Amino acid sequence: MITVGVLLAAGASRRFGADDKLLASFRGRPLVSWAAGALMQAGCDVVGAIISSAQVAQVLPLGMSHRAIAPGQDMAASFRAAVAFAREQGAGRLLLCLGDMPNVTPQLLRHLLLRETSAVCLCEGVRLPPILLAAVDFERACLLAEGDRGARAFIISLPPEALVKMDHLAGADVDVPADLAQALRDDGQP
Repeated sequence: MITVGVLLAAGASRRFGADDKLLASFRGRPLVSWAAGALMQAGCDVVGAIISSAQVAQVLPLGMSHRAIAPGQDMAASFRAAVAFAREQGAGRLLLCLGDMPNVTPQLLRHLLLRETSAVCLCEGVRLPPILLAAVDFERACLLAEGDRGARAFIISLPPEALVKMDHLAGADVDVPADLAQALRDDGQP
């Protein structure tokens, strides 16, 4: 069975300010490079990214292909593009990560890949990406995807046995500059 990993990295970073948060420096590298690197090490057969910025494409790891969508589209458009990419690759399942979650580890992603069916992470009682999506669920997940909530409705519909625990550090995402500063503090940096 072919496993495709896709990094969703096409957001507009509206809440972050004028700069693209995915290019913000984190531990000496662009923020997006951390989740991209973890996905590259997870053990997927094919790895790609959904992007809307040529600058983001330039900082992705070697070997990570990318598909561009028009800037300013919502999370549901990125999600559907990821599923379309997975289908083109003949995927039996799709591992999705967000580009603004720098503490996601290859170990967590490999833990998700042990699942036989769709699964999602659970962090302090909240269901969050990364998500493993079985091909049998591709269509339903796309139908439920809407606006900037993306796959949220699908994620909520998954049964309790589909939940994989994730600690609060791995679950931290960067939406505003204060989130980036907090992530650096949590990392022990000034």
